[in-house]
Amino acid sequence: MDTVKEVVVTGLGVAVAGLDDPAGLLAAPGDIPRSGGDDPVRRLDRRGLRYKDRATKLAMCAGRDALVDSGLVTDGPEPVLTVPGETVGVLVSSNYGNVDTICDAVATIAEHTYLGTSPMALPATSSNVIASWIAITHGLRGANLTLCNGPTSGLDAVYWAGLLIRSGRIRSALVIGVEPANEQVRHVAGGGDPDQAPHLFDGAVAMVVEDARSARERGRTPLAALGPYARRADSALAVAAVRRAEPAPVGLWCPPADGGPTPGTAHDRDPAQGTPVRVDRTRDEYPAVTDLTALLGDCSGALGVLQCVAGTAWLSTPESTGRAVLAVSGSGSFADTTGDDAAAGMMLVHPAGAEAPA
Repeated sequence: MDTVKEVVVTGLGVAVAGLDDPAGLLAAPGDIPRSGGDDPVRRLDRRGLRYKDRATKLAMCAGRDALVDSGLVTDGPEPVLTVPGETVGVLVSSNYGNVDTICDAVATIAEHTYLGTSPMALPATSSNVIASWIAITHGLRGANLTLCNGPTSGLDAVYWAGLLIRSGRIRSALVIGVEPANEQVRHVAGGGDPDQAPHLFDGAVAMVVEDARSARERGRTPLAALGPYARRADSALAVAAVRRAEPAPVGLWCPPADGGPTPGTAHDRDPAQGTPVRVDRTRDEYPAVTDLTALLGDCSGALGVLQCVAGTAWLSTPESTGRAVLAVSGSGSFADTTGDDAAAGMMLVHPAGAEAPA
Protein backbone atom coordinates (compact mmCIF):
# COMPACT_ATOMS: atom_id res chain seq x y z
CA MET A 1 0.00 0.00 0.00
CA ASP A 2 1.25 3.50 -0.83
CA THR A 3 1.92 5.94 1.98
CA VAL A 4 -1.31 7.21 3.51
CA LYS A 5 -1.29 10.99 3.81
CA GLU A 6 -4.70 11.54 5.35
CA VAL A 7 -7.06 9.44 7.48
CA VAL A 8 -10.68 10.54 7.32
CA VAL A 9 -13.97 9.77 9.04
CA THR A 10 -16.63 8.37 6.69
CA GLY A 11 -19.34 7.01 8.99
CA LEU A 12 -20.86 7.50 12.44
CA GLY A 13 -23.20 5.51 14.66
CA VAL A 14 -24.79 6.05 18.08
CA ALA A 15 -26.54 3.71 20.49
CA VAL A 16 -27.55 5.98 23.35
CA ALA A 17 -31.04 6.20 24.84
CA GLY A 18 -32.58 9.56 23.99
CA LEU A 19 -30.32 10.22 21.00
CA ASP A 20 -31.47 9.82 17.41
CA ASP A 21 -28.22 10.77 15.64
CA PRO A 22 -24.63 11.90 16.34
CA ALA A 23 -25.62 15.59 16.25
CA GLY A 24 -27.53 14.98 19.48
CA LEU A 25 -24.17 14.80 21.26
CA LEU A 26 -23.88 18.57 20.76
CA ALA A 27 -26.91 19.17 22.97
CA ALA A 28 -26.70 21.18 26.18
CA PRO A 29 -26.56 19.26 29.49
CA GLY A 30 -30.08 18.38 30.55
CA ASP A 31 -31.40 18.12 26.99
CA ILE A 32 -30.95 14.33 26.90
CA PRO A 33 -33.16 12.30 29.24
CA ARG A 34 -31.14 10.77 32.09
CA SER A 35 -33.48 7.80 32.11
CA GLY A 36 -36.20 6.42 29.90
CA GLY A 37 -36.20 6.49 26.15
CA ASP A 38 -35.94 3.48 23.93
CA ASP A 39 -33.16 1.04 24.80
CA PRO A 40 -30.91 0.95 21.70
CA VAL A 41 -30.45 -2.81 22.11
CA ARG A 42 -34.09 -3.28 21.06
CA ARG A 43 -33.04 -2.35 17.54
CA LEU A 44 -31.12 -5.61 17.21
CA ASP A 45 -32.53 -8.78 15.74
CA ARG A 46 -32.98 -11.04 18.75
CA ARG A 47 -31.42 -13.99 16.94
CA GLY A 48 -27.92 -14.80 18.08
CA LEU A 49 -27.87 -12.49 21.11
CA ARG A 50 -27.69 -15.22 23.72
CA TYR A 51 -24.42 -15.20 25.72
CA LYS A 52 -23.69 -11.63 24.60
CA ASP A 53 -23.28 -9.06 27.38
CA ARG A 54 -24.83 -5.60 27.31
CA ALA A 55 -21.64 -3.85 26.19
CA THR A 56 -21.40 -6.17 23.17
CA LYS A 57 -25.03 -5.56 22.23
CA LEU A 58 -24.65 -1.79 22.49
CA ALA A 59 -21.47 -1.94 20.40
CA MET A 60 -23.23 -4.05 17.77
CA CYS A 61 -25.92 -1.34 17.42
CA ALA A 62 -23.54 1.58 17.05
CA GLY A 63 -21.06 -0.39 14.94
CA ARG A 64 -23.67 -1.52 12.43
CA ASP A 65 -24.96 2.03 12.00
CA ALA A 66 -21.46 3.41 11.41
CA LEU A 67 -20.63 0.71 8.87
CA VAL A 68 -23.86 1.39 6.97
CA ASP A 69 -23.31 5.16 7.16
CA SER A 70 -19.85 4.72 5.64
CA GLY A 71 -21.05 2.42 2.87
CA LEU A 72 -18.81 -0.43 4.02
CA VAL A 73 -21.93 -2.49 4.76
CA THR A 74 -25.25 -2.46 2.93
CA ASP A 75 -28.42 -1.49 4.77
CA GLY A 76 -31.25 -3.96 5.29
CA PRO A 77 -32.09 -7.11 7.24
CA GLU A 78 -29.13 -9.05 5.80
CA PRO A 79 -26.18 -6.61 5.66
CA VAL A 80 -23.43 -7.37 3.15
CA LEU A 81 -19.83 -6.17 3.38
CA THR A 82 -18.91 -4.14 0.27
CA VAL A 83 -15.11 -4.38 0.58
CA PRO A 84 -12.69 -7.26 1.27
CA GLY A 85 -12.97 -8.28 4.93
CA GLU A 86 -9.22 -8.32 5.49
CA THR A 87 -9.02 -4.58 4.75
CA VAL A 88 -11.25 -3.59 7.69
CA GLY A 89 -10.18 -3.69 11.33
CA VAL A 90 -12.07 -3.26 14.60
CA LEU A 91 -10.90 -1.28 17.63
CA VAL A 92 -12.99 -1.08 20.79
CA SER A 93 -12.43 1.13 23.81
CA SER A 94 -14.12 0.01 27.03
CA ASN A 95 -12.83 0.00 30.59
CA TYR A 96 -15.78 -1.85 32.15
CA GLY A 97 -16.76 -3.87 29.07
CA ASN A 98 -17.80 -7.40 30.02
CA VAL A 99 -17.27 -7.08 33.76
CA ASP A 100 -20.80 -8.44 34.31
CA THR A 101 -19.94 -11.68 32.51
CA ILE A 102 -16.69 -12.02 34.45
CA CYS A 103 -18.42 -11.42 37.80
CA ASP A 104 -21.07 -14.02 36.97
CA ALA A 105 -18.40 -16.55 35.98
CA VAL A 106 -16.41 -15.96 39.16
CA ALA A 107 -19.53 -16.34 41.30
CA THR A 108 -20.48 -19.57 39.53
CA ILE A 109 -16.99 -21.06 39.97
CA ALA A 110 -16.93 -20.06 43.64
CA GLU A 111 -20.23 -21.83 44.27
CA HIS A 112 -20.11 -24.79 41.89
CA THR A 113 -16.43 -25.01 40.77
CA TYR A 114 -15.61 -24.76 37.07
CA LEU A 115 -17.98 -27.70 36.44
CA GLY A 116 -20.88 -25.31 36.89
CA THR A 117 -19.78 -23.00 34.09
CA SER A 118 -21.14 -23.09 30.56
CA PRO A 119 -18.70 -23.80 27.69
CA MET A 120 -20.70 -21.26 25.68
CA ALA A 121 -20.42 -18.51 28.30
CA LEU A 122 -16.74 -18.84 29.22
CA PRO A 123 -15.38 -17.46 25.91
CA ALA A 124 -17.38 -14.30 26.64
CA THR A 125 -15.07 -13.61 29.61
CA SER A 126 -12.27 -12.63 27.18
CA SER A 127 -11.43 -8.92 27.36
CA ASN A 128 -11.53 -8.77 23.56
CA VAL A 129 -15.00 -10.30 23.24
CA ILE A 130 -16.73 -7.10 22.05
CA ALA A 131 -14.35 -6.47 19.16
CA SER A 132 -14.38 -10.17 18.30
CA TRP A 133 -18.18 -10.38 18.03
CA ILE A 134 -18.29 -7.24 15.86
CA ALA A 135 -15.71 -8.76 13.53
CA ILE A 136 -17.46 -12.13 13.37
CA THR A 137 -20.85 -10.53 12.74
CA HIS A 138 -19.70 -8.47 9.76
CA GLY A 139 -16.79 -10.55 8.45
CA LEU A 140 -14.14 -7.95 9.34
CA ARG A 141 -10.85 -9.85 9.25
CA GLY A 142 -8.37 -7.02 9.74
CA ALA A 143 -6.59 -6.07 12.97
CA ASN A 144 -8.80 -6.63 16.02
CA LEU A 145 -8.01 -4.79 19.26
CA THR A 146 -9.58 -3.76 22.55
CA LEU A 147 -8.12 -0.90 24.60
CA CYS A 148 -8.82 -0.75 28.35
CA ASN A 149 -6.47 2.10 29.08
CA GLY A 150 -8.26 4.25 31.62
CA PRO A 151 -9.58 7.72 30.73
CA THR A 152 -7.37 8.11 27.64
CA SER A 153 -8.57 4.84 26.14
CA GLY A 154 -11.04 6.28 23.61
CA LEU A 155 -8.63 8.76 22.01
CA ASP A 156 -5.91 6.10 22.12
CA ALA A 157 -8.18 3.77 20.13
CA VAL A 158 -8.85 6.42 17.47
CA TYR A 159 -5.12 7.11 17.22
CA TRP A 160 -4.25 3.42 16.90
CA ALA A 161 -6.86 3.03 14.17
CA GLY A 162 -5.17 5.80 12.21
CA LEU A 163 -1.75 4.26 12.86
CA LEU A 164 -2.88 0.85 11.55
CA ILE A 165 -4.20 2.52 8.41
CA ARG A 166 -1.07 4.61 7.84
CA SER A 167 1.15 1.55 8.32
CA GLY A 168 -0.75 -0.34 5.61
CA ARG A 169 -2.18 -3.03 7.89
CA ILE A 170 -5.76 -2.11 6.94
CA ARG A 171 -7.58 0.43 4.77
CA SER A 172 -10.52 1.07 7.10
CA ALA A 173 -11.23 0.69 10.81
CA LEU A 174 -14.40 0.60 12.85
CA VAL A 175 -13.71 2.33 16.18
CA ILE A 176 -16.24 1.85 19.00
CA GLY A 177 -16.45 3.41 22.44
CA VAL A 178 -18.82 1.56 24.76
CA GLU A 179 -19.59 1.34 28.45
CA PRO A 180 -22.50 -0.47 30.16
CA ALA A 181 -24.11 0.81 33.37
CA ASN A 182 -25.31 -2.43 34.94
CA GLU A 183 -25.25 -3.54 38.57
CA GLN A 184 -21.75 -5.03 38.38
CA VAL A 185 -20.30 -1.86 36.87
CA ARG A 186 -21.99 0.29 39.51
CA HIS A 187 -20.53 -2.01 42.17
CA VAL A 188 -17.00 -1.48 40.80
CA ALA A 189 -17.43 2.26 40.17
CA GLY A 190 -18.85 2.73 43.65
CA GLY A 191 -15.93 1.04 45.37
CA GLY A 192 -18.05 -1.94 46.37
CA ASP A 193 -21.24 0.05 47.01
CA PRO A 194 -23.43 0.52 43.92
CA ASP A 195 -25.27 3.36 45.66
CA GLN A 196 -22.03 5.36 45.81
CA ALA A 197 -21.34 5.09 42.09
CA PRO A 198 -21.50 8.30 40.05
CA HIS A 199 -23.98 8.69 37.22
CA LEU A 200 -22.59 6.33 34.56
CA PHE A 201 -22.86 6.48 30.81
CA ASP A 202 -24.72 3.52 29.30
CA GLY A 203 -24.32 3.32 25.56
CA ALA A 204 -22.00 3.15 22.59
CA VAL A 205 -20.79 5.27 19.70
CA ALA A 206 -18.86 4.25 16.62
CA MET A 207 -16.94 5.82 13.77
CA VAL A 208 -15.40 4.49 10.58
CA VAL A 209 -11.99 5.91 9.72
CA GLU A 210 -10.15 5.12 6.51
CA ASP A 211 -7.49 6.08 4.05
CA ALA A 212 -8.73 9.24 2.28
CA ARG A 213 -7.73 7.80 -1.08
CA SER A 214 -9.75 4.66 -0.41
CA ALA A 215 -12.76 6.78 0.55
CA ARG A 216 -12.55 8.72 -2.70
CA GLU A 217 -12.28 5.50 -4.69
CA ARG A 218 -15.49 4.30 -3.03
CA GLY A 219 -17.20 7.59 -3.82
CA ARG A 220 -17.56 8.59 -0.16
CA THR A 221 -17.46 12.19 1.07
CA PRO A 222 -15.26 12.44 4.18
CA LEU A 223 -16.89 13.98 7.24
CA ALA A 224 -13.68 14.91 9.06
CA ALA A 225 -9.97 14.15 9.12
CA LEU A 226 -7.84 12.96 12.03
CA GLY A 227 -5.44 15.66 13.17
CA PRO A 228 -2.50 15.47 15.57
CA TYR A 229 -2.58 13.30 18.69
CA ALA A 230 -0.46 13.46 21.83
CA ARG A 231 -0.28 11.46 25.04
CA ARG A 232 1.44 13.28 27.88
CA ALA A 233 1.85 13.33 31.66
CA ASP A 234 -0.97 15.83 32.10
CA SER A 235 -3.75 17.42 30.09
CA ALA A 236 -2.05 20.82 29.77
CA LEU A 237 0.96 19.21 28.09
CA ALA A 238 -1.28 17.18 25.78
CA VAL A 239 -3.17 20.31 24.72
CA ALA A 240 0.06 22.22 24.13
CA ALA A 241 1.49 19.41 21.99
CA VAL A 242 -1.45 19.12 19.62
CA ARG A 243 -1.87 22.91 19.38
CA ARG A 244 1.73 23.26 18.26
CA ALA A 245 1.10 20.70 15.53
CA GLU A 246 -2.20 22.13 14.25
CA PRO A 247 -2.43 25.90 13.61
CA ALA A 248 -6.17 26.04 12.88
CA PRO A 249 -8.14 27.92 15.57
CA VAL A 250 -10.15 25.71 17.89
CA GLY A 251 -13.89 26.07 17.32
CA LEU A 252 -15.09 23.20 19.53
CA TRP A 253 -13.50 22.16 22.81
CA CYS A 254 -14.33 18.72 24.24
CA PRO A 255 -12.84 18.72 27.74
CA PRO A 256 -11.83 15.76 29.91
CA ALA A 257 -14.01 14.57 32.75
CA ASP A 258 -12.40 16.95 35.27
CA GLY A 259 -12.70 19.99 32.99
CA GLY A 260 -8.98 20.34 32.34
CA PRO A 261 -7.25 23.39 30.83
CA THR A 262 -8.99 25.34 28.09
CA PRO A 263 -7.15 25.78 24.77
CA GLY A 264 -6.30 29.35 25.80
CA THR A 265 -4.83 28.40 29.18
CA ALA A 266 -2.78 25.38 28.20
CA HIS A 267 0.75 25.20 29.53
CA ASP A 268 3.83 23.56 28.11
CA ARG A 269 6.96 22.57 30.06
CA ASP A 270 10.21 24.46 29.75
CA PRO A 271 12.68 21.87 28.34
CA ALA A 272 15.52 23.12 30.56
CA GLN A 273 13.74 23.85 33.84
CA GLY A 274 10.72 21.53 33.58
CA THR A 275 8.51 24.37 34.80
CA PRO A 276 5.12 25.34 33.33
CA VAL A 277 5.20 27.88 30.50
CA ARG A 278 2.02 29.54 29.21
CA VAL A 279 1.10 28.79 25.60
CA ASP A 280 -0.26 32.04 24.17
CA ARG A 281 -3.43 31.40 22.17
CA THR A 282 -5.08 34.79 22.60
CA ARG A 283 -5.50 35.11 18.83
CA ASP A 284 -8.05 32.26 18.92
CA GLU A 285 -11.65 33.04 19.70
CA TYR A 286 -12.92 31.18 22.73
CA PRO A 287 -14.41 27.95 21.39
CA ALA A 288 -17.78 26.36 21.93
CA VAL A 289 -17.70 23.66 24.61
CA THR A 290 -19.24 20.20 24.47
CA ASP A 291 -18.76 18.56 27.86
CA LEU A 292 -19.91 14.99 27.31
CA THR A 293 -19.39 14.02 30.94
CA ALA A 294 -21.87 16.71 32.00
CA LEU A 295 -24.21 15.57 29.24
CA LEU A 296 -24.05 11.79 29.67
CA GLY A 297 -22.32 10.99 32.96
CA ASP A 298 -19.01 9.25 33.60
CA CYS A 299 -18.12 7.93 30.14
CA SER A 300 -14.85 6.20 31.13
CA GLY A 301 -13.32 4.43 28.11
CA ALA A 302 -16.03 5.62 25.75
CA LEU A 303 -15.29 9.33 26.28
CA GLY A 304 -12.62 9.82 23.61
CA VAL A 305 -14.69 8.15 20.90
CA LEU A 306 -17.75 10.13 22.00
CA GLN A 307 -15.70 13.30 21.66
CA CYS A 308 -14.56 12.39 18.15
CA VAL A 309 -18.09 11.49 17.03
CA ALA A 310 -19.45 14.75 18.46
CA GLY A 311 -16.58 16.67 16.88
CA THR A 312 -17.21 15.09 13.50
CA ALA A 313 -20.87 16.08 13.71
CA TRP A 314 -19.85 19.66 14.60
CA LEU A 315 -17.52 19.89 11.59
CA SER A 316 -20.61 19.56 9.39
CA THR A 317 -22.08 22.79 10.78
CA PRO A 318 -21.56 26.27 9.27
CA GLU A 319 -19.88 27.49 12.49
CA SER A 320 -17.00 25.11 11.89
CA THR A 321 -15.67 26.82 8.76
CA GLY A 322 -11.93 27.34 9.12
CA ARG A 323 -11.86 25.86 12.61
CA ALA A 324 -10.92 22.58 14.27
CA VAL A 325 -12.06 20.37 17.14
CA LEU A 326 -9.88 19.75 20.19
CA ALA A 327 -10.64 16.73 22.39
CA VAL A 328 -8.82 15.81 25.59
CA SER A 329 -9.35 12.80 27.85
CA GLY A 330 -7.70 12.16 31.19
CA SER A 331 -6.05 14.63 33.53
CA GLY A 332 -2.71 12.97 34.22
CA SER A 333 -0.61 12.77 37.33
CA PHE A 334 0.18 16.49 37.59
CA ALA A 335 -3.44 17.59 37.89
CA ASP A 336 -5.26 14.61 39.36
CA THR A 337 -4.78 12.88 42.71
CA THR A 338 -7.08 9.97 41.89
CA GLY A 339 -4.55 8.06 39.85
CA ASP A 340 -4.82 9.06 36.17
CA ASP A 341 -1.44 8.16 34.72
CA ALA A 342 -1.69 10.29 31.58
CA ALA A 343 -3.79 12.52 29.38
CA ALA A 344 -4.39 12.34 25.65
CA GLY A 345 -5.32 15.06 23.19
CA MET A 346 -6.46 14.88 19.58
CA MET A 347 -7.63 17.36 16.99
CA LEU A 348 -10.16 16.79 14.22
CA VAL A 349 -10.03 19.02 11.16
CA HIS A 350 -11.83 19.51 7.89
CA PRO A 351 -10.66 17.04 5.22
CA ALA A 352 -8.30 18.35 2.57
CA GLY A 353 -10.24 20.00 -0.24
CA ALA A 354 -13.54 19.92 1.65
CA GLU A 355 -16.13 22.56 0.83
CA ALA A 356 -17.35 24.85 3.58
CA PRO A 357 -20.45 23.45 5.35
CA ALA A 358 -23.67 25.04 4.18
